[in-house]
Amino acid sequence: MRRPIVGIIGNSYLINDQYPAHAGGTMNSEAIAQVSGCLPLLVPSDPRLVSVAELLEVCDGFLLTGGRPNVHPEEYGESETPAHGEFDRARDAITLPLVRALVERGQPFFGVCRGFQEVNVAMGGTLYPEIRDLPGRMNHRMPPDGTLEEKFALRHPVRFREGGVFHRLMGASEVMTNTLHGQGIKSAGARIVIDGHAPDGTPEALYVEGARGFTLSVQWHPEWRAGQDPVSRPLFEAFGRAVQSWANGRAPWALSA
Repeated sequence: MRRPIVGIIGNSYLINDQYPAHAGGTMNSEAIAQVSGCLPLLVPSDPRLVSVAELLEVCDGFLLTGGRPNVHPEEYGESETPAHGEFDRARDAITLPLVRALVERGQPFFGVCRGFQEVNVAMGGTLYPEIRDLPGRMNHRMPPDGTLEEKFALRHPVRFREGGVFHRLMGASEVMTNTLHGQGIKSAGARIVIDGHAPDGTPEALYVEGARGFTLSVQWHPEWRAGQDPVSRPLFEAFGRAVQSWANGRAPWALSA
């Protein structure tokens, strides 16, 4: 029996500042293959190369990955400023309509970091360009120095809504997570349920209310050592079960709180 296919949303890069490439972190593919039990398939996120309709037919589920470029503020009705950083308009053109189509179809997706933000924007929400500039907020960005282990180390707790989806999935109301993001949710989009927050009030976990499929999304990076981390593993396992159910034509994973 073939493994169900998870489309991993790729990012655009310039290798050696010259050679254009689509790429995705190895840890994303490892988490999908080894923990979710699915076949990872890197998606070149560019509407010149792929269409949302084609992706929906080829893939059983999607991992909306993190990435250095941010969602362009025009996508949520605001003007670009230097604080908004770098952009990937081609990825915006794929992921935002893709999220809306997946919600409508009940097809599973898992949003991570930028992917978490994309889900909110796709549903009509807005973003802050720089969390650390807000009064009372901590710096959620990746440390500029250190080893990969130090950069992805657990740095703050996330508290889930009592009795909510994440609380029930984790079996805990509070977990420790890493943090490697500069932007964050300002206003939640239609049907977006914020199900977990950092100690400074920053939204860290969400799902789409009333969606028929898996829509859990997190602001941290659970793909880091997903097979060993007690918080990451249940997320990728639950996502894998949802993708398998979709591939087999069974009822999608229930998200009702």
